[in-house]
Amino acid sequence: MEKRPHALLLKFPGTNCDAETARALEAVGFSADVLPISQVEPSKLEAVDLVVLSGGFSYGDYVMAGRLAQLVSENALGDSLKQFRDAGGYLLGICNGFQILTRMGLLPEGSLIHNDSGRFKCNWVKLKKSGLKDSPFLRALPDEFELPIAHAEGRFVTKQASEAEALVASGLGVLTYAEDINGSFSQIAGLQDESGRVLGLMPHPERFMEKAHHYDPDWTNVTGGKHGSGHYLFQSIFEEISKK
Repeated sequence: MEKRPHALLLKFPGTNCDAETARALEAVGFSADVLPISQVEPSKLEAVDLVVLSGGFSYGDYVMAGRLAQLVSENALGDSLKQFRDAGGYLLGICNGFQILTRMGLLPEGSLIHNDSGRFKCNWVKLKKSGLKDSPFLRALPDEFELPIAHAEGRFVTKQASEAEALVASGLGVLTYAEDINGSFSQIAGLQDESGRVLGLMPHPERFMEKAHHYDPDWTNVTGGKHGSGHYLFQSIFEEISKK
């Protein structure tokens, strides 16, 4: 039997999207395991193609979103995630996972802070791909698409607004909101690193895998595909890894 690409999902106390994300990965062809961070050590990254940090509220978002998960991850893994990336592995951080990857220095410098409204936001958003740099996570998606968000600390900021503008101009700010959703500088909704093997995004692709998940019963995929936008994000990285 042909070996399937394997995804490892790191679970922290408080995260709540692990099982949902694992099902989404399996739906496009991955094998997937969810592993509590208490059981994680560098050797667990062997034979893994994709490491996923799912959405939720790791450690209850005490102190600040993702901060405690960052410290625990660095204690358990040291520089192993960076070594995993440098050896050709892929990393995906969704919502809280995006916050954690940013704090760990696996994505371009910036912070995810409280929405400018001061309130938790849970709604659908329109997104735009940056056409300036290819992303193996986004190839099967159209230039504009929709996904749901659910976050209180999703406002992406940099020390200077010009730094966020530069991220979009370079293609590292690979996803932007079509309109101002939460006050993010340059309306950044997702970032990739220079290698293209690390992606973090605030919207939840695992929550829009099928047409029936959309709020509009008459929704039609602009590409003619039968699935929801999230399916094509996971399919994109599955196809990328399968080529290797």
